[in-house]
Amino acid sequence: MAKVAAGLALSGLIFVLLGGSVTPAPAGSRNCADGNSCSASPSQEFAAQKKRPRVVIYGRRTYVPPNAVRQCRSWLAREYRVSGPVIVPQMYCWWE
Repeated sequence: MAKVAAGLALSGLIFVLLGGSVTPAPAGSRNCADGNSCSASPSQEFAAQKKRPRVVIYGRRTYVPPNAVRQCRSWLAREYRVSGPVIVPQMYCWWE
């Protein structure tokens, strides 16, 4: 049993020593031997990101008087999802 433990300890030590000497290059590393700047410009960093959708907000279609009251109707509805049916709250509101 002692020989097995000593063998495991020795192989673990060799693994740690060899694993520490072989390190991968960082993801953003570049070849800086040509003397140019090694950092990526902000335009290159954001070019890979997906363009966000444009959100347009329109004004109210009807005039709402200052003493208007907001009426709401709420209910629970069943939605079918991957994990199974789920009961979620729903709401519909209007001005009176």
